[in-house]
Amino acid sequence: MQISSASVNTQTNVATRFVNSENVSRTEIVSLVDGEAVTTTLAIAAGCEVDHASVIKLARTYQSDLQEFGPLGFEIHVAKRAQGGGSPTEYAVLNEQQSTLILTYMRNSSIVREFKKRLVKDFWRLVHAKPNFDYTAALSDPRTLLALLTDNVKKVVALEADNTELSNENLMLEQKVAADAPKTAFFDAVTVTHETYSVAEAAKLIGTGQNRLMAFLRQRRWVTLRKNEPMQGPIESGYLTAKLSTFEHPENGKTTVSTPRVTGKGLTKLQAIWARRDADLLGGLL
Repeated sequence: MQISSASVNTQTNVATRFVNSENVSRTEIVSLVDGEAVTTTLAIAAGCEVDHASVIKLARTYQSDLQEFGPLGFEIHVAKRAQGGGSPTEYAVLNEQQSTLILTYMRNSSIVREFKKRLVKDFWRLVHAKPNFDYTAALSDPRTLLALLTDNVKKVVALEADNTELSNENLMLEQKVAADAPKTAFFDAVTVTHETYSVAEAAKLIGTGQNRLMAFLRQRRWVTLRKNEPMQGPIESGYLTAKLSTFEHPENGKTTVSTPRVTGKGLTKLQAIWARRDADLLGGLL
């Protein structure tokens, strides 16, 4: 496939690179230009045995569709004749996704199907095979060296950004571990214990007063409103136990009362509820 060096770019630098780049490997229908595998509407038309005008018309008609898969470049190719001069032909340079898409817009004849298979094989061959490439000559080209240097700088900047993000995440995790350490220690200390606590002892451990905690327990329906006796729900949940005591009442005689005792599990639950209560109160004041 002959492409004139006098080609003129009409839209992007994609097609210009296809013509001017020295770093090119080719099969019959696909070219690897500066690491990017591309083909042209000329190659598609020839392979599908259709008029090129119909293929370039598809590229123009569905240009916005094709550009969803990358920049779309158009070139003007002047076919040289022995007697001089020649008629210009506009063609498009397409990457793998664009060429596959434009083939789906064509009538699916047996010739088109065979060309699709050839195109897929050639794209795969050029992308995955090791091309015959003179690295020494390429590294002698200042433009190639600049491109490699720019690419490496971008990679270094990206790695530094990733490292910074990871460092920030690690710092946040360390701060959270430090902040949660007292809660963890509290949880470990009381959750697994079989000991129970009076309301006064629980209030001291949580960091409040006995009367205030008892009022809170009544509000949360952990104890009854009148006698402060433990309710069945918290007992069944394992948060409270009932301590039964008997005394002689001057009028009623022998009387049994039920006093709430807070379990280790209940103390952990209370501590969490109390902490949320403090946070809500502080949030309402801000």
